[in-house]
Amino acid sequence: MSRLHDLHDAGQSVWFDFIRRDMIGSGELAQLVTDGIRGVTSNPSIFQNAIDTSDQYDEQIRSLLAANAEATVDEIFEELAVADIQGAADILRPVYDAADGDDGFVSLEVSPLLAADTAGTIEAAKRLWRKVDRPNLMVKVPATPEGIPAIEELIATGININVTLLFALSAYEDAAHAYVRGLARASDPTSISSVASFFVSRVDSNADGVLDKIGSPEALELRGKVAVANAKLAYRTYQAIFEGPAFAAELARGARPQRCLWASTSTKNPAYSDVLYVDTLIGPNTVNTLPPATVDAFIDHGTIDGAALGSDAGGAAALLQAFRAVGGDIDTVTDELLDEGVRKFADAYVDMLDTLRRKIEIITG
Repeated sequence: MSRLHDLHDAGQSVWFDFIRRDMIGSGELAQLVTDGIRGVTSNPSIFQNAIDTSDQYDEQIRSLLAANAEATVDEIFEELAVADIQGAADILRPVYDAADGDDGFVSLEVSPLLAADTAGTIEAAKRLWRKVDRPNLMVKVPATPEGIPAIEELIATGININVTLLFALSAYEDAAHAYVRGLARASDPTSISSVASFFVSRVDSNADGVLDKIGSPEALELRGKVAVANAKLAYRTYQAIFEGPAFAAELARGARPQRCLWASTSTKNPAYSDVLYVDTLIGPNTVNTLPPATVDAFIDHGTIDGAALGSDAGGAAALLQAFRAVGGDIDTVTDELLDEGVRKFADAYVDMLDTLRRKIEIITG
């Protein structure tokens, strides 16, 4: 039994923030599941790395081009990604079944270029859901103003959604209520699952920059603390919504709460612990998605306190108030992070397509 199993006993599932085709066929992913990994997340940068650094996609690319010489690079990427997601979902299916649909998910992102397009997001998510054709798929949709109504509609149609790019408490509330509204419209909510991916380390990166510019002793004392406080308040909001009367009617219909998922949990500042955003965010009915290096670090020297996340919410609120008092503005930080996140995800998607385009040119001569 690894420390990941102990973490699950404390109420938190660990999802692996990485995927590559050879992990699926070699048994590596199956071993990770045995070791306690209970889900997988993907993004364009992960796929770019996998396509660029190996030849394991070449055979399928040749086959796709032979079947349709006019296939666009976007269409080819989607076929490559769907194949990987299907393989990973099949490996995680026993986890999904044993958890009665509460865990064992693999996430696939709609094109980040659709972040400001509600109708396009809905159409793309439905297409991916049909093509992957696995009950333990989660489609990733960003929590932009245009993404929120898409999330409600997709939940209502029975599609599992990973709400991503959450930084602000207000945006998290919007996403949670969209999920509840979608469930209320669903004919059978019992098979629908969702997570709200609340980004962590990037908040500290931006907030620390603000604090460094302010430069006062009071400001510098707050470095490395804003992100965890922000996440703790998000979890308090989760408890208010999903453990309170707002969700009672859907709970009675067999619906599941939308779990908080902690994303961007690798430590960016080497002065901080490399498991800072794991040790401090352990709590019941949550998920933490970790890149490989953070998984290894936590297994080696992470500590488990099942009450870490739910403790001292008052202190978290006081810390954000202190951030404002020294001249910081958490709303400005989170607004900038959302804009930056949408842009970076879109840039990563375009870079991935460029990498795939070069790969196709090499394969076709």
